Amino acid sequence: MTAQTGSDVILDRMMSLHPKVIDLTLDRVWTLLAALDHPERKLPPVIHIAGTNGKGSTQAMIRAGLEAAGKSVHAYTSPHLARFHERIRLAGELITEAHLTEVLDECYRANDGANITYFEITTCAALLAFARTQADYTLLEVGLGGRLDATNVIDTPALTVITPVSMDHEGFLGDTLAKIAGEKAGIIKRGVPCVVGPQDDEAMEVIEAQAARLGAPLLAYGQHWHVSEERGRLVYQDETGLLDLDLPNLPGQHQIQNAGAALAALRHLNMPEASFDGAVQDAYWPARMQHLKGTPLNDLAPKADLWLDGGHNPAAGEALALHLRSLPKRPTYMICGMLNTKDVRGYLRPLAGVADHLTAISIPGEPNTLSADDTAQAARDVGLTAQEAQNVEEALGWIAETDPQARVLICGSLYLAGHVLRMIG
Repeated sequence: MTAQTGSDVILDRMMSLHPKVIDLTLDRVWTLLAALDHPERKLPPVIHIAGTNGKGSTQAMIRAGLEAAGKSVHAYTSPHLARFHERIRLAGELITEAHLTEVLDECYRANDGANITYFEITTCAALLAFARTQADYTLLEVGLGGRLDATNVIDTPALTVITPVSMDHEGFLGDTLAKIAGEKAGIIKRGVPCVVGPQDDEAMEVIEAQAARLGAPLLAYGQHWHVSEERGRLVYQDETGLLDLDLPNLPGQHQIQNAGAALAALRHLNMPEASFDGAVQDAYWPARMQHLKGTPLNDLAPKADLWLDGGHNPAAGEALALHLRSLPKRPTYMICGMLNTKDVRGYLRPLAGVADHLTAISIPGEPNTLSADDTAQAARDVGLTAQEAQNVEEALGWIAETDPQARVLICGSLYLAGHVLRMIG
């Protein structure tokens, strides 16, 4: 077992500061930020990103584009995969252990034992670190929803971005697409432009109404900008003109749309041409159809084509199925572990037509994992052939014996993806 670091000890303490993991309100965040002398007011220009799917990839592309233009960029994202430090990137570099321990400890002391959730207090720590480090831009990714998310404390960001909205976290955000879109649209600020990715009509109506109330100009897909794949190229067009670029290095048809939102943001920020190439070619976002090569897992199935993806809701399942159909034909085996809070059948249903078999596992060390038995049954319910295994290694060993040259997709949860990334170092 790895020894605990100083930040691990403080993070463990922070887990006990509130009886709930999620409790959406901004009151506790405002109180702590005031005690810290309002770091949220001292940040480099902020780009605030919400959405159900694609916000992490879009953030990664915007960051890559800004950095290609010579800008230094803070970035905040969640959840982390292997280490908490991944959530906080200071001027392009992951926060150091010493710096993370310092800001966590300062927030813990300033909070003085008051009720506050883990996400809220760690978000305050990120804002404190950002405020004390010089950079040109700050990218903030919403954790959950938008309106009451702990990141929604910036009065006047430079830009907001809303990626595609779909059904997810209904227990917290509402049971209709309109309600969920209303929560996402809560990041829109008076007079601040908002880039909007592709949306269902129901979600778009809510976003447009909120923008109109606040006098926030919209830069919306299908109205103000367009993006598509044409002859193996990415073609983006807005009122400024046309861009003919390489396809995104992040795999998947859905990344075309994410790239479009990133390019719309960079265009609005008046970035030079180098930023557009950087956005589509230099972005890195692990566990989003990540091709695993040269790892200890590959040694267990040396002839298999091994992939890792952390998508976990019905829209992610549809995007994943679309991407798998675009790949060269090859038997596809899934190793799947999911949380018990997710719409498992909704996620698996679109994959039933493209995967040949599913091996279900429980997510190691995750108290909210769905059992392997329940995941396997959900797979059978939507038409997949399924079995259970104790862990990833056992599942991969069985696949290697059964169909050595198969395509293997480890999927279903970012928590499972994080476990795999820790396994392979």
